[in-house]
Amino acid sequence: MADELRTEVEQVKERADVKQALKQTTATASKEQPKAKTRDKVWLGTHAIILIALGVFYYLLQFRVFGFAARYIPYVQNLDKAAAVVVLLLAIAKVVDVYLIGGVGSAVSRYNLRRIAKLLLSLLVVFTVVSYIFSTTWYTALLSVGVFSIIVGLAVQTPMTSFLGWIYILVRAPYRVGDRVKIDDATGDVIDVSYLDTTLWEFGGGDLLSTDHPTGRIIKFPNSKVLNTIVYNYSWPVFPYVWNEIKFSVAYESDLEFISETMQRIAAEEVGERMMKQVRVFREILAQTPVDQLEVREYPSVLFRVNSNTWLDAIVRYLVPPKEAGRVKTRLIKKLLAALNAAPDRVMFPKSNAR
Repeated sequence: MADELRTEVEQVKERADVKQALKQTTATASKEQPKAKTRDKVWLGTHAIILIALGVFYYLLQFRVFGFAARYIPYVQNLDKAAAVVVLLLAIAKVVDVYLIGGVGSAVSRYNLRRIAKLLLSLLVVFTVVSYIFSTTWYTALLSVGVFSIIVGLAVQTPMTSFLGWIYILVRAPYRVGDRVKIDDATGDVIDVSYLDTTLWEFGGGDLLSTDHPTGRIIKFPNSKVLNTIVYNYSWPVFPYVWNEIKFSVAYESDLEFISETMQRIAAEEVGERMMKQVRVFREILAQTPVDQLEVREYPSVLFRVNSNTWLDAIVRYLVPPKEAGRVKTRLIKKLLAALNAAPDRVMFPKSNAR
């Protein structure tokens, strides 16, 4: 009875994991209420003082105390009102950033929301300046900004296409900040997605390293590339894992059953329990697609392939988070070699045939 209850609890938990994964998120909402830091309070206080000063200045202008420059007063008043609205917008943006965006649990969502907020703030500031300085109505100002944007867009098509690529990245999420991706020959972890380009922290790098260690270089490419290039994402939120393999060459005379059992056992000790949970989630996801009949084993598997030379390739396949692939492979190679070398009569490597 206790085992059945435990099984039901595990199944409920797995279903919850799948639902959470299908929401394209890997973080939970923050339970703590966002709080303004000291510098945020100073920032807001400074804006309040500036806003009051602008209000006092506008009030003084109404009494025509600057009679010697009476003809310029209407323009100064417009500038004053524009400055006041801009300061107010900046203050509102800070409040939204601290108390609304700051309360979002996912770091990736916070990053994207702040990018969008900055863009909207910039558009509102431009709209405000055009409206007040040129004494136009909101409709005329909006039309002017729109016409100007079209003209600029036609003049610089590549940046505009990259901006559309940024919108595509936000909406379709082919990758997010923190994901490990490959685009063309560029492979790395996404560290920044700006309005026009994406920055990767390169790892591997065929001309420098043969492993998945960061090279120290960064890669920048325009966001427009995502519109016409295949993107390989190793950190897909629904299933942020990859299958990896370790291959050893052995002689035909080796004890294949012993090799298979040994390699599978050692790999299972390293990644077995975690891999089992990951595959269960993956099966739930596959069940909702046309490929739900695909066989996916819960534990590491061992396969044998005929090599082009005079030996066999013994391959152990397992599941691992992409950013841990190198470390896990190194640990497994050491353990596998120690276990296989401990039975030289049952495991014969190619070089042993030369004796």
